[in-house]
Amino acid sequence: MTALALTDAIKRYGELRAVNGLSLAVEPGEIHAIIGLNGAGKTTAMKAMVGHTALDAGSVSLFGVPLANTAAAQLARIGFAIDQPFGYPELSVRDNIAFAARLHGIDQSSALAQAAQWIERLELGRWSHAPARGLSLGNRQRLGLACVAGHRPELLILDEPTNALDPSGVLLLRDVIVEAASRGAGVLVSSHHLDEVSRIAHRITVVHAGQVVASLEPGQVDLERRFFEVVRAWDADHREQEAA
Repeated sequence: MTALALTDAIKRYGELRAVNGLSLAVEPGEIHAIIGLNGAGKTTAMKAMVGHTALDAGSVSLFGVPLANTAAAQLARIGFAIDQPFGYPELSVRDNIAFAARLHGIDQSSALAQAAQWIERLELGRWSHAPARGLSLGNRQRLGLACVAGHRPELLILDEPTNALDPSGVLLLRDVIVEAASRGAGVLVSSHHLDEVSRIAHRITVVHAGQVVASLEPGQVDLERRFFEVVRAWDADHREQEAA
């Protein structure tokens, strides 16, 4: 069963269509990457997928169930970080991870054990008892990843998760994403790091002007060049249509 399906999605902000008929899906065990310029509509679409913004038209379904009919137990099967990493500024790194686990129904002792495991895995030991507000942006990204991936979700949605990560952090993130897909979770990730996307994605979708404009083959050494060719060709065609 498809983990996530977004169909003919439209979201308007005044005269602007931030999402303009966008459709995409994520299958279990698949890493589906969406790439696009700033303002392409990626984040707005992701917010709609988890109910943080309402679509003007179109639909979202999670595991075959319309989002509007999705019960809490279904929502607990997903993990997402959109716009900014999850984390309560006043809580410590350890308590943030444990609290996130508790929100997903994990008992207290298991949640604390899980926090210790993720602190070690993401190399956050130096800051385990420090409040999240004092972390660098890169370490907040690591913390947010632990909070949304710790309960082993069946669908993981990550918006620009490599933002501010150093090379070590990128490798740790890659391991988490690949491991999630290998155990059968669907993963949707947006990123500007096209070389990293090319390494791990099973499918790459180009989003531009709120819609899907192309699919690119993972593993290409010239992915960045192909991306800009697609975007420029779409813009040129659009200008010609407007002039006609």
